[in-house]
Amino acid sequence: MRMFLTAFTTAAASFLASVASAATVNIDVRGSDGKPLAGAVVMLDTSPKSSAPIKFDYAYEMAQQNIAFLPHVLIIPVGASVTFPNRDKVRHHVYSFSKAKKFDLKLYGKDETRAVVFDKVGVVALGCNIHDAMSGFVIAVDTPFAVQTDANGHATITGVPIGGVSVRVWHPMIHAADNVLTQPATVSAAGLATTYTIRGK
Repeated sequence: MRMFLTAFTTAAASFLASVASAATVNIDVRGSDGKPLAGAVVMLDTSPKSSAPIKFDYAYEMAQQNIAFLPHVLIIPVGASVTFPNRDKVRHHVYSFSKAKKFDLKLYGKDETRAVVFDKVGVVALGCNIHDAMSGFVIAVDTPFAVQTDANGHATITGVPIGGVSVRVWHPMIHAADNVLTQPATVSAAGLATTYTIRGK
């Protein structure tokens, strides 16, 4: 019994230590006009990087629906396979010329699906060869700490290790290399709360 209690106490202490060494990050993103910027992608790079497999709790799917990509922006772990179902009555021809992933899905029709593996980190801009107004983005990341800002331009990321981080904010309107704003920051035991205002194009 004493050995069991010792093992349990050690495990509990280890769990509590891991909880104590992580905090919550709250980031608000504003446009150049000072208004909340919805749909920006906030990414935190920790040092060292987490060795745990990266997995997000939603489908890795970029549908074509109502002559649009749905969702407009999809965050995935690098190496993931993304499905491209066509839910329109018309055919689509999805492609990308992006450095992170070049691909070409020839014409396919309603209820047909194609899939693409995104094997490099980066932003992949999508288009349709039939419908020029269609645009979307797949963002392949190598960090589990990646979310989009909500309608209020706010992003909350939990379980972030305490210490120095690199904060990266992506949005098509950011006037910087690869449309990414990068800033160093420190996550304390109390967490991190900050606001970034971008310089638009």
